[in-house]
Amino acid sequence: MQSNVKKTTSDSLIDLPLQPNGTKVQWSYLDKQFSSEKMEQVFDLFRSFIPTGDFTLGKPLQEFEAKFAKLIGTKHALGVNSGTDALKLSLKALGVGYGDEVITTANTFVATVGAIAETGAKPVFVDCTDNFCMDVSQVEKAITSKTKAIMPVHYAGQMTDMPALLEIAKKHNLPVVEDSCQCILGNIDGKNSGTWGNTGAFSLHPLKNLNVWGDGGMIVTNDDTLADTLGKMRNHGLAGRDEVVMLGCNSRLDTLQAVIGNWLIGDVHKITDTRIRNAKILDEGLGAIPQITIPPRLKNRKLVFHLYIVFAERRDELMKFCKEKGIQTKVHYPVPIYRQPALVNLCGHKEGDFPVTDRHAKNMISFPAHDHLTEAQVNYIVQTVNQFYKG
Repeated sequence: MQSNVKKTTSDSLIDLPLQPNGTKVQWSYLDKQFSSEKMEQVFDLFRSFIPTGDFTLGKPLQEFEAKFAKLIGTKHALGVNSGTDALKLSLKALGVGYGDEVITTANTFVATVGAIAETGAKPVFVDCTDNFCMDVSQVEKAITSKTKAIMPVHYAGQMTDMPALLEIAKKHNLPVVEDSCQCILGNIDGKNSGTWGNTGAFSLHPLKNLNVWGDGGMIVTNDDTLADTLGKMRNHGLAGRDEVVMLGCNSRLDTLQAVIGNWLIGDVHKITDTRIRNAKILDEGLGAIPQITIPPRLKNRKLVFHLYIVFAERRDELMKFCKEKGIQTKVHYPVPIYRQPALVNLCGHKEGDFPVTDRHAKNMISFPAHDHLTEAQVNYIVQTVNQFYKG
């Protein structure tokens, strides 16, 4: 990342070149992560791997699982088809099924809720805090006789208050499945996301901090028995070639995808550190603008900024202005999951039931902060937002 670009408070914007898609600061970085030069490295790996025919639960996958477990700090890591499957299989392995309830947060992505619903259980929502994660103070009153698990979501690279949540879970003898799909290497007091609960679920989707060439996921756990069950469950319930000991499914992470994972996993700390550095520049610059509110940055937590989100006055107008200036922005998510049509009949909520989630949907904005941005691009974001509010 460039280090010689000076910040400026001038009303004139930094002159940035257009990207191939016509923007100046683009959201997706995949064209840079998988550039032609880097692709030759990957193709060489493929050329060595393909003749082996080791395509299903092969050696590269076993290597990737071992590296991932070491990276996160757990005994076991099991590659599965997606982050959604990592959540679903975790719940099933813990005995969650039809008629049960799973407590989660009202502002999450549909995959969290979809995984719960696929087990036959019902999602029970609690509101979030201004760091976008589950408001743990609301969890205990949501527990009923049907509650069979709690699924905190470490949203946008932020961490749920896991010490407080585990006290509640222990008191009520409830397992915890961490939705860590957006929070690889996030931690509280040095203890990584995914290592607090019975299992942790990670996504390897192309726009995650560690990604493969399509869908992919990973389940981590320190429980030997649970790991053995999950290993069978993801592979049709097979204990061997011809022995089916449970009814499972086909949710193996393709070994070909593990080749990509092994190629990229060594860069995860660098990717994370660069995102944190970009977020710090944005915090300092945007935090000086009265119309922008920076979410809480708790000192005992490592935030890894899968998404960089702030609260903005006149949010929709700001997004339009940024688009005109060549900056791609997003809203995660404009309609909270609890108000989506698919959930209305299932959960029966209405707008206003989760006021913090509703407020976020109206004024949050996500800016690019990925590791392929230059410092000039990061400063251009700050300048552009500043110009909008001055204008």
